[in-house]
Amino acid sequence: MSGRKRSNDLRFTQALLLSIGLVTGCAGTSVVPEMVIYQSGLNQVYLEKDPNPDLSSHPTSLTPNEVGLLLRGVRVWKQRNIVYRLLAGEAERTRAFRNEEVAVLAPALSRALELASPDQRIYFHLSHVTEYGEEETTSGWLSIRGDVLYLTLSEAHDRHSPGPDISKYDRQMPNVPEQAQAFHATFEPEEYLRAVRSGWRLLTTNQREELQIQYRDALDALTQSPRS
Repeated sequence: MSGRKRSNDLRFTQALLLSIGLVTGCAGTSVVPEMVIYQSGLNQVYLEKDPNPDLSSHPTSLTPNEVGLLLRGVRVWKQRNIVYRLLAGEAERTRAFRNEEVAVLAPALSRALELASPDQRIYFHLSHVTEYGEEETTSGWLSIRGDVLYLTLSEAHDRHSPGPDISKYDRQMPNVPEQAQAFHATFEPEEYLRAVRSGWRLLTTNQREELQIQYRDALDALTQSPRS
């Protein structure tokens, strides 16, 4: 009887692991770029199929200068627990895209918006090695629907070991990556930020901070008084 129970338990465990493997595999499947817009080293911008069922307003015309103005308005700051906030307050807000990053992204995103179809979105990935030998990464997606620009960040200047690193994996459950530093995101001036949606992707450690920006109104205001 005990032998039959152990056999049933073994089969159940194997089936459970197989199910988890299949689901994790599906969730972690890499999206195939449909058109590469820019690639240099680890930096890349490409078009991919948008999983959102709502069609976007693509192609759209935005100059590199207009895209740059919008990127400079995005702010991020690290999440702190309630005790840390009571002792030190909220973390300082910093720009999500530095000047050198805007110089790379703005022309590529402008071009991508001109070439994107209504069922596509734009993926971007910026990465460089810091003075301490770490890799710093900013990545996310961009699309436009009507008068709203949807900018989603999954990483914002996240520092980690360069390339695959076994030390970033849980020894008890291999192939589960270490969670990146959680962060908040917003757009300034905030009166042009229609909504913020925060979340985590199923069965991964990737954060999703979606900013819904009324970009035409924002550009009108920013053109009158450009931000630094």
